[in-house]
Amino acid sequence: MNGPEIRVEVAPELCLFVPHARRDGATPLATDGVSTLGHVVESLGVPLTEVGALVVDGREVPVSHVPAAGESVEVRAVGRPQRVPGAPLRFLLDVHLGTLARRLRLLGVDAAYESTDIGDPALAARSAAEKRVMLSRDRGLLRRRELWAGAYVYSTRPEDQLRDVLGRFAPELRPWTRCTACNGLLTEATKDQVADRLKGGTQRSYDVFAQCSQCERVYWKGAHHEQLEAVVARALAEHSERG
Repeated sequence: MNGPEIRVEVAPELCLFVPHARRDGATPLATDGVSTLGHVVESLGVPLTEVGALVVDGREVPVSHVPAAGESVEVRAVGRPQRVPGAPLRFLLDVHLGTLARRLRLLGVDAAYESTDIGDPALAARSAAEKRVMLSRDRGLLRRRELWAGAYVYSTRPEDQLRDVLGRFAPELRPWTRCTACNGLLTEATKDQVADRLKGGTQRSYDVFAQCSQCERVYWKGAHHEQLEAVVARALAEHSERG
């Protein structure tokens, strides 16, 4: 680009997307004079899903604004908690976020997950069709126009990913109500109802069960339950603090 020069200041939270951006002030940037500000910001590497507001010379402008020479642009991060209007809050996670998907489901959050790489166009289409917020670390996916909504997952550690998503969207938590395998809703089940799905040791040792209404998987408080309890307790405590 060798057209009008503007000055762009990126919020500190977004500097990881723009390695050359100054953290203590605005960075000069030449534009082509015809591209929208949204396109300019994306060309810097910042997904628009992460932009809370674009402010030009002190006034908020839409992504369709075409910057003029000498303008000063602030690229602000999304506010937290972020409200997603128009549909119940539901998520869609790509193939790389399986652990995060299972932990969201453990907390009762509606989290669809693709266990195979079906490709960005198919993921974006499902996000739009089902009105789900696309969670991904793939910036290219988050730039697809057909997405209904999206959010970049900043960490590679599942614990931090969960904290980030819960802090950003503040979803309602209803632990132990969803199947961690398929996202279906759980219902109480008697031992007799699920007997044909239990091994002998489980039948003898446990009396309280739940079953997925969709895939029919059976749940009980087994050997790993304490670890799951810890994940739930920590999330509920942090959720309460934010509230």
